[in-house]
Amino acid sequence: MTETIFALVTQYGSVVIMASAFLSCLLLPIPTSLMMLTGGAFVASGDLDPLAVGGAAFLGAVLGDQAGYLIGRRGGAVMLQRLARSPARAAALGRAQALVARRGGIGVFLSTWALAPLGPWVNFASGAAGLSWRRFTLWDVAGEAIWVTLYVGLGYLFMDQVSYVADVMGNVIGFLVALAVAGAMALWIRAVLRAKEAGRARGLRPATGATPQSPR
Repeated sequence: MTETIFALVTQYGSVVIMASAFLSCLLLPIPTSLMMLTGGAFVASGDLDPLAVGGAAFLGAVLGDQAGYLIGRRGGAVMLQRLARSPARAAALGRAQALVARRGGIGVFLSTWALAPLGPWVNFASGAAGLSWRRFTLWDVAGEAIWVTLYVGLGYLFMDQVSYVADVMGNVIGFLVALAVAGAMALWIRAVLRAKEAGRARGLRPATGATPQSPR
């Protein structure tokens, strides 16, 4: 995989990085993070311009996110149902919808870098949920700037260890996603328990208008 990515970046430069960033935001299984790490390594070796690599990755990611948001906005719930045909896709979409519902723009921001595997799903969910375009775009641009800077910068710093860095970052991102899912489950369980406690409390209250009888 790494050799193929190196060959593509060698031949096409920042253009292939922009294309991969765009397509990965639309659920295509493209290793964009590895592509950006490789781009950073080529910057360190002097073969590519840092502004070209960073700008291409950023532009591709933002345009891809915008396309996903627009698809979700136009397609709505019907489009989401078609996307979630398999259990795995349905689970990912459910997590993305929960993130948007709870966090709004901050959820979009986190999905671009800290919770990157949910990013494309959050784009669709944000559009379908009616999150304002301005709010989505502001948080998305901020998040993608962090994502691109992080990966291109790591590729620059560790140009001889790109594969190792990619594995480490994949594990870190996976851990963060698992942590977010666990946190969401904990909040859901807490809400369910509170609702049950509230129901029990209402059941123990005396009926309205009833007056206790005095002992004789």
